[in-house]
Amino acid sequence: QVQLVESGGGLVQAGGSLRLSCAASGRTFSYTGWFRQAPGKERDFVAAIKRTGHNTYYADSMRGRFAISREDAKNTVYLQMNSLKPDDTAVYYCAVAIASNSDLTRADEYDYWGQGTQVTVSS
Repeated sequence: QVQLVESGGGLVQAGGSLRLSCAASGRTFSYTGWFRQAPGKERDFVAAIKRTGHNTYYADSMRGRFAISREDAKNTVYLQMNSLKPDDTAVYYCAVAIASNSDLTRADEYDYWGQGTQVTVSS
């Protein structure tokens, strides 16, 4: 089992920034990913990071604005979101994948999920 606790969501004006945190505990895993889901839409991949090394992965539309990182001492992964737009409004979820050969862009490849944190960007 892996427990994930997200934090850092909130209300921000367009052009602003937020940093989301995902604290993990429990068994080991290979990757942590961030997804987001807007009302009436599918859950979309945002970014992912390998548990070891420096490999990071981004959805094309997030690259350059969002940055994923981890702090191993705290078992925490962060998603720094800059230049936020109203279209970024969604519930953001972190998730972990146990396997090391997962397709990181697919939500069904992840094994454990956090409860989600709301991000609202006002225009």
